[in-house]
Amino acid sequence: MKVLLTGGAGYIGSHVAVSLAAAGHDIVCFDNLSNSCADVIDRIEAITGKPVPLVVGDIRDRDGVRDAIKAHGANAVIHFAGLKAVGESVADPMKYYDNNVRGTLSLIEAMSDCDVRALVFSSSATVYGQPQYLPLDEAHPTSATNPYGRTKLMIEEMLGDIAAADPEWRIAVLRYFNPVGAHDSGLIGEDPGGTPNNLMPYISRVAAGRLPELPVFGNDYATPDGTGVRDYIHVADLADGHVAALGRIGAATDPLSVWNLGTGQGYSVLEMISAFERINGVPVPHRIEPRRPGDVASCYASPERARDELGWEAKRGLDEMCASTWRFERTAAMRNA
Repeated sequence: MKVLLTGGAGYIGSHVAVSLAAAGHDIVCFDNLSNSCADVIDRIEAITGKPVPLVVGDIRDRDGVRDAIKAHGANAVIHFAGLKAVGESVADPMKYYDNNVRGTLSLIEAMSDCDVRALVFSSSATVYGQPQYLPLDEAHPTSATNPYGRTKLMIEEMLGDIAAADPEWRIAVLRYFNPVGAHDSGLIGEDPGGTPNNLMPYISRVAAGRLPELPVFGNDYATPDGTGVRDYIHVADLADGHVAALGRIGAATDPLSVWNLGTGQGYSVLEMISAFERINGVPVPHRIEPRRPGDVASCYASPERARDELGWEAKRGLDEMCASTWRFERTAAMRNA
């Protein structure tokens, strides 16, 4: 297939681009570069040995998206372009509704203009809200505890309505848990602009001395060590899940399907710090701070549906997550020296 990746120069998008290319698909990246760099495309090309076109544009620009789809002959879209920081969404919800919800509607309109109706959507485990039971399966009731999660839930509901109205659509909704790690080459990984919002890039920057210490938000949760527990999944496994979902919807009879992408194993923040220190032989100074608004105590997946229906499951463990994160950090430091 020829696949348009919105947000394709970003952390997850770049790894999915590599997996798609390895599976024989052609790709084009569409990105406004608000939290990524154009030279990521060069690194994707170095890994894949294939040219990767980049269209610099914003998903809220319906005409620009439509022109990109037509110009490159895309017949499927994988949609990553979205803001994703929980704390920022609480502080500036309008920014999130504008970019995530309005942007997705604009994308859907552009796809309809081009008669392209195959879509894989990057959703989130935040749509489960405060867990009523664990592990979280796809039948768990949905809600949201913060504006970021509400944007993802609104988009899921919007896509459900669109699929019900037009059964020609083939939509995969992938509910991510916590992507971490980097490509084995060390060429691509999570490298956010400014101070990281996610745990692992923050840990690696503290370990490298780029930041003084890691804030740990809350140590009084009802978890074994009091810190939040999450299901961390290696980004390369996550990327392979997208390839599997894209292949599945091509032969699907249902217009919309939902799959969790997680490991089923939860680790606390302190466990992640300890593992990173042990595996990489570096200290990670940290301090305890108050809980963040919108966070939940524990969140981990039931991945059985993806295993049974997609033939996919996570293969990489915690050691590989921590080692590849540190490898990317060191490679990036050498590249920027």
